[in-house]
Amino acid sequence: MADIQKLEPGKKEINQDFRDLDVESLGEEHINLVFTLGRENFGVDVNIVREIVRVPSFITRVPNAPAYIRGVINLRGTIVPVFDMHLKIGMEGHQLTDEARIVVIAVNDVQFGMIVNSVREVLTIYDAQLEVATKLSSSIDRRYVLWVAKPADDRLILLLDVPNLFELDQILDDSE
Repeated sequence: MADIQKLEPGKKEINQDFRDLDVESLGEEHINLVFTLGRENFGVDVNIVREIVRVPSFITRVPNAPAYIRGVINLRGTIVPVFDMHLKIGMEGHQLTDEARIVVIAVNDVQFGMIVNSVREVLTIYDAQLEVATKLSSSIDRRYVLWVAKPADDRLILLLDVPNLFELDQILDDSE
């Protein structure tokens, strides 16, 4: 495609129309928050992300909780359970760095936090960039991954199935 600055003013509209046509041919867009766990990139739908906070110096441990539940934090008066994403998806444990964050998510009024190594970006991914997650590393539980996204920069981003990951259907059924 020609560089827009090199075209005559009247031709900018034509070039823009072709760009719009290309985007439409990619399919529906999905806006995701991209974060890292170890050396892998993961994504979740940005619509369920409530906020991103630094990991506090102290997380209150919950007695008899599974190892992947790091504990709970008080987030402006709301008690939020915090999950260690490495352990939850089957990766090895990790050391927290200054880049580590808690991504607070809300699904069906259930709010929880996920500890991640770092938050990278908000990225638009199109249907044409998605593939079924069939060939994954054995260290990651495949049932938690919806899709593998292949954006234009040749990275692979594993898009998480958050309701399945946190067994939200079971939690919601138990609370009724």
